[in-house]
Order: sequence, then C-alpha cells, then structure tokens
Amino acid sequence: MKLEILKNNLKTALNIVEKVVGKNISLPILDNVLMSAEDNLLLLTATDLETAIKYWVPCKGIKKGKAVIPVRFLSSFISLLPEEKINIEEKKQNLLVECKEYKTQIQGFNPEDFPLIPEVSDSDQLLIDNKKFCQGLSQIIDIASPSQARPEISGVYLHFSSNSLKIVATDSFRLAEKTLTIENKKECSIILPQKSAREIINTFSDKEGDLKICFSSNQTLFELSMKEFKHPQAQIFSRLIEGEYPNYQDIIPLKFKTNIIIKKEEFLNHLKTASLFSGKVSEIKLNIDPSEKVMEVFAKSPEVGESTSSLEIKASGSPVEMAFNHKFLIDGINNIKSSEVSFSVSEEEGPCILKPIGDESYLYVVMPIKTA
Repeated sequence: MKLEILKNNLKTALNIVEKVVGKNISLPILDNVLMSAEDNLLLLTATDLETAIKYWVPCKGIKKGKAVIPVRFLSSFISLLPEEKINIEEKKQNLLVECKEYKTQIQGFNPEDFPLIPEVSDSDQLLIDNKKFCQGLSQIIDIASPSQARPEISGVYLHFSSNSLKIVATDSFRLAEKTLTIENKKECSIILPQKSAREIINTFSDKEGDLKICFSSNQTLFELSMKEFKHPQAQIFSRLIEGEYPNYQDIIPLKFKTNIIIKKEEFLNHLKTASLFSGKVSEIKLNIDPSEKVMEVFAKSPEVGESTSSLEIKASGSPVEMAFNHKFLIDGINNIKSSEVSFSVSEEEGPCILKPIGDESYLYVVMPIKTA
C-alpha cells in the first residue's frame, strides 16, 4: 500500500471511525483500523463486532494494499502533523508516514486477522432524507433504557410502513416517538442498538442527501454517498437486537382530564430551579389549576431546603397535582423544538403527554411518581 493524502481528510475520517472502537482486552485486534488503498480512495474500517463502519477518503493512490494500525494512536499522531500532504506506505505490516520534516514508522498487525464485515444485500432497501432521519433519531436515542435486563428496550425501535417511519425508545418510565413521512414498499420493524444509532448521528447528521437503509434478517446497513461522484462516503453496519418490542401504543393515552399549553423555556427554567431542591429522589411536584391559569412547581429536600414557583399557563379541564422525576420532564421538553409545549394529563397517576405546538410528529409520554 502506498498513497498520498491530505492531512485534514485523513484526520476527519479517523475521528469518525475511532468512535466505533471500544477497549477490547480479549480481542485486541478490534482496537485497530483496517486501512485499504483502492485506486484513488482510502477505505478505513473499524468494528466492535456489533457495529462496524467503513469510511472512504479521496487520496492519490500509488499502490494498492492493506494495513492494520492502532486507531487511537494513529488518530492522535495524524492530528499533530502539519497541515500538509501526507505520504503513507505499508511495509512488512508497519506503516511508514512522512509529512514535511516528520518521518515515522508505526507498528501494525496482520490484515488477515482483522474481522470480516458481513455483507448486507441491497435487494431490500429504502431511501430516506438523511438530515430528517438523524434529527428524528437524536430526539429519541437518549430515552432508550441503559440497562440490558430487557435487551429489547435497550435499543431504538424503527417501524417502517408504506408511508411512515416511527422511531421509538422507552425505558419503561417514559417513551418517545417520532414519525417521519417516507415512501416504502414493505412493512418491517427492527430494534437498533443504541450505540449504532449514536454512530449514525455522529457520522451522518451534518451531511445532505438520501440515506440508504438495507435490511437482512439480523443486520442493517446505513449508507450515504459522496457528493462528488457515485460512491459510498460511509457505511455503518449494525447487528440487530433480537426479541419483540413491547406494544407501546397501548400506554399512549387518548383521553385527558387536564390540558395545558406552556412556554417551553419558562417551563424548563422553573423545572431546573426546582431540581436543585429535589434531593436524591429527584422528585418535583406540579400543581395545575386551570381556573386560575397557573401552574405551581414545588420541590423540597431536608438537606437543602424547599422551592416554590408559579408560572402562567393556558389550561382547560380539572385541577391536578402530580409528582415527577425532574430529569424525565426536562429530557422530554429539551427534545421539543417549538416555543410552546402541550402538556396533557390523562388521570391523577396515569401517563402524561408532552408535544410540540404545531407539530404532530413528536410525542413524549412520561409516568408520574406514585405518591402515598
């Protein structure tokens, strides 16, 4: 392998692929990046065996070949080089790097030991606007359960139907759903690991164009093409989580006893202030009085003290007092893009819904804390 490449192009690509790599004591080969020179493109491949990424970078190819190099070391080293062209050559599994006054040899490994990335057929595929998909995914991803006790809710659920894609996550205390309009011939559902979903956001979120999604029985491929010519810029491969996603729509209430509309930033500030007084249990109380058009936010902690604040609301229905984990409320509101928030209460200790005003594509369901 022998090639010439711009420092910034290589640095950007390494920064992207190294995020997939985790510390793996039992399989140290996974701490590396596979570099493959293909004509005038350099392909970088990294994997943790659950998620894999392939990323192509333009270069001046001189000789085809492969090298396997510790990715974090290489990324740190390349970032310190001058903003110049870099000459790279593989010799006897080592990488020779030359840039201006720097001349370096980095020890590598046998490319034959690097894991093969499973192929995913493109016979079952669809296209979706990349930015809309990444934005929708980013509104949902942090709601997935961090626990592996129930693997199916540790991932992000994607349900593709003929005209829509529903992106869903839950940790059993709250649930978020984002609906995107798509054109699709086949109905299917997958559960994507949270790490893979995060890599999709990290890799693709700032890029224009259509994202190609291909399915197999236990793998999914996400691919974005280069702007300059018809060739993939990046591919992310992910294993899917096995199991059946809960029938989450059963918990979304359809009838409400109290409905309010509230200014988003004002609501957030009151919640954040109260959270300082909520103590270890993270509990705050909301007292909603539709007749007075006022909501009171209260929190108390024996270690700190107590806080009460009130804010004006638009409201209808019955008065209600409920307790919530402040983090769950704040997370839901932060993912709402409108300046005002709709907050609907189904019953005294039943699920509540947060939604943007003027946007039916996003909803957030949160369970109150049961009080004695």
